Amino acid sequence: MVFTRRQFFSYAAIAAIVRTRPTQAKTTTQPKPDGFFTLGQHDGHWWLITPEGELFFSLGLNHIDPASLRYPENIHIWRDTYGGSTTRWIQESVAPNLRKWGFNTVGWVQEVTVRQWRHSRPFTNDEYRALDMPFCHLLPFTESHQWEQHTRHFDFQGSQWKEWVDYVARSHCAELSEERNLIGYFYSDCPTWVHERPENAWRGPIFDPERLKTESGRRELNQLARDYYQTTHDAIRRYDPNHLILGDRYEANAAIAMEVVEAALPFVDVLSFQDFRDPVTHLDEWYKKTGKPVLLADAAGLRHPAPPGGFTPNDGEWYAEVLAALFENPGCIGFHLCGAYQRNKARRRGLLDELERPDQENIELISAANAEVNRWMNERY
Repeated sequence: MVFTRRQFFSYAAIAAIVRTRPTQAKTTTQPKPDGFFTLGQHDGHWWLITPEGELFFSLGLNHIDPASLRYPENIHIWRDTYGGSTTRWIQESVAPNLRKWGFNTVGWVQEVTVRQWRHSRPFTNDEYRALDMPFCHLLPFTESHQWEQHTRHFDFQGSQWKEWVDYVARSHCAELSEERNLIGYFYSDCPTWVHERPENAWRGPIFDPERLKTESGRRELNQLARDYYQTTHDAIRRYDPNHLILGDRYEANAAIAMEVVEAALPFVDVLSFQDFRDPVTHLDEWYKKTGKPVLLADAAGLRHPAPPGGFTPNDGEWYAEVLAALFENPGCIGFHLCGAYQRNKARRRGLLDELERPDQENIELISAANAEVNRWMNERY
């Protein structure tokens, strides 16, 4: 089967590339995976499997926030072009551009608002439906993100923890449980299990890494993490038996305690990572350590830091090199680019600027890399 260049950039072509039915995974946490995204192995490689039973390698873009079109200098575009409607913006700008650029997944829509503060809100279910393409959703069980400076750690063994977790699952998962385009659920973005950042040193890590020097401390962390992962898993499954659990998005360049990962393994389907330094090496290492499918859930190549008050582009050459190498990792099921869709004054990078002008040079490199992955899938599988 041969696709034209234009066809490669359409979701329909991406979804139709592989017709070989893989061996479905028998070890996912999904009680009822039929008709939803799941996992399977084919030709020695882990893959996402679409609701139609086809192989799927997730090519995702992260951070898609309509507030980037509501600055004083560009709110006229928001009003005049999209009628002040997020749904119109998604249908007329976001979805067509993502497909044109060769992405087949929305990795995580929430975006930086102010540095080290909370991210923007997630999409509503109706907004996800307006996308009409695969997506992942983050569940706010805890705010222990490494970039967040204001929220104290939750007590994962306290009396109110299970009540809160059930509320989050009831609020999010019950509504999303029948969505065929939903791939699965993330938890915290780079949780500070045993590390901290200068901006949140006041709270410290969730668990004191000094205590890992003793056997009793290691057992204590393993039990704490097991309580966390089992409670979150059980709450999701009360309201959604269908979708994958993608778990915490670990920072690959910070300390990651094996006690935490081992506690997570029975209760998540994928190990997800952020990595801006060496994702190819680190994802290969984690797959070999655990045998669990891995996902590069957030990463970008940046040629230089953004100057004060300025911007920095995504590095399309870096993206192409990393994507090609990850595709060869038999455990890797996808790569989600920390783009973002449209730059704002906090993140200071994006594939579109505030006036919707594209970063044409890097978009062409990224689009070509995405098309190459689909060509490889077409030829090999």
